[in-house]
Order: sequence, then structure tokens, then C-alpha cells
Amino acid sequence: MGGELGSLVAAQLEAEPWVGALVGIDVDPPRRRLRKAEFHLLQPSQRERIVEVVTKFNPHVLINLSVWEPDARTGLAHARQFTADATTAVVGAAAECPALESMVVRSGIEVYGRGRGTATRPTENAPLHPTSEYGHMLANIERSAREVGRRVGIAVGKLRLAPVLGKHVPSPLGRLLRQPVVPFSALADAPFAVIEDGDAARAFVAAAARRLDEPVNVVAPGAITAAQAIIRGKRIPLPLVGPEWAIARQLSQLMGAPIPDHVVELMHRGRLADGSKSFEALGLSPRLTTPEVIDHLYAWESVVRIGSIREVA
Repeated sequence: MGGELGSLVAAQLEAEPWVGALVGIDVDPPRRRLRKAEFHLLQPSQRERIVEVVTKFNPHVLINLSVWEPDARTGLAHARQFTADATTAVVGAAAECPALESMVVRSGIEVYGRGRGTATRPTENAPLHPTSEYGHMLANIERSAREVGRRVGIAVGKLRLAPVLGKHVPSPLGRLLRQPVVPFSALADAPFAVIEDGDAARAFVAAAARRLDEPVNVVAPGAITAAQAIIRGKRIPLPLVGPEWAIARQLSQLMGAPIPDHVVELMHRGRLADGSKSFEALGLSPRLTTPEVIDHLYAWESVVRIGSIREVA
């Protein structure tokens, strides 16, 4: 509930007439003013305390958004550990809640693995074949949730999000595309899709309301390549071939925009998925297309230096 997506989901849930009490957990306080939600500031490693909070509340619906994307808010090692700890605690607590009817977990289209051609758009029935650290993390979340769901007999919805971009969303992809000079694969500038954080939040609220019991791809319509995005953002393109990416990753790290392996996959192979099922399963479709989300990305204000009163005068 403390991250950008989590606090946005919480704010939308508060406006839903079917939602009664609402409890959230995170390592940071909510980024929005919430009127009635109860919040607990806890670390992922505090498993006993998390289980105590969840089981005492005994929810009808549990939404697990505790996913740390590598190089978004923290590096790979911490992201892997935080996600594993939170999944063990939160999903494990779900098995001990007698009132629980449904669980919705965050996943991503990274679980399908690297793209296999520009026309590849995996459906929800495609086999999971993660080829990045982030993809493996998400697949483990799905597996844990599925096992608990079968054991206690509850619905388990899995929202496989495209890369999430939003004004305050920490995203390694968004950070990279907003650099003054942006590398792209000169030999394989494959298309990818994204999702805006508001559309992602609406999907979680709809999944909770409908007691979703299946995986659903949540992907904005349309697609874009890195080169096309760079042109739209009026950035300087830096075409690279395979060996040059190692140097580019090191330089980007120094500039404050680390490039994790799942983003390198996206830049080389693209990342698409079939999102046509979302309207049937959730009753809604994304409001913004992928090119529109990218345009919004470049419309966000950067840090602007404001002179002192004396300088302004």
C-alpha cells in the first residue's frame, strides 16, 4: 500500500461501494491520502508480524502487490530477497484466513520469456518460460499463490502486467527512456507494449470485485519500438550491436539508470502479449494506448532549478 501502484489501488478501492474495511502493509507509508484504510509499516522479513496482521483482519479478498522490480526501487539482490520474503509471508498468511474467498497477485508478461519474433503475442494459455531474473520472480509468485489457492479452495487471479509506467512509478525502463542519450538495438529494434499505472490499478480493483480465478494479461493496445520511442521523446538515439550493450549498461549505471536483464531483453527482443481477454475477464480495457503512455512519459517534468529570490528579482 506504500508504493505508487499500491497506494493508487488502495485509493480506488476506498471509492468502491462493495469495499468495507481495508488494511495495507508496506515498507513505506502510502503516497496518497487515504481516508479509511488502516496501514501497517512492516518489513518483508517480519513474517510473523505480517501473518498476525493479515490473519487478525481475516479479509474476504487479498491483493498481493509486494513485487520489487530489479533496479526500480532497489538492486537485484534486495529485490529478489524482499519479493521472496513478502510472498512467503503474505501468501502464507492467506492460507490461515477462514473468511478468504479470493486472492489477486501481481505478475507480469515477463513470465513468458524473451520475445520470439515481432509477431509473438503470448496468450494466457502460453507456457511460462521466464528467461530473466524478474520473470523467474514473478513465476514463483504465481506458483505460490496457485498452490495455496488449491489447498484452501479459493479463487486466485493473476494479473500479468506489461511494464508499468506512471508519473511516480519507479521503472528501470522509464528511467532509461528518459535519459538524454538512449541506446537501442540496431539489429533488432523489436516492438514492445506497456501499461499506464492508472489502468493497472483499475485492473486490480476489477479483479478483486469479480473474484478473478485465472491469469489475465493487462497490456495497453498498440506497440512501439525503442527507436520510435526515442524519436517521440526527442532524445539522442545510440544504436548498439550485441557486444556494445555491456559497455552501455555500465555507463547507464553510472548515470543513475541501471538496465536489468529483463529490460535488455525488451530492447533486443521486444515484449508483447495478447491483452484481448481483459475486457471479458475484467469488464474493462486500458484507456491509454502504448504510444500514449510513452508520450505521457516524456511529458513528465524533469528536475528544474529555480533561482533564489535575489536571482529572480
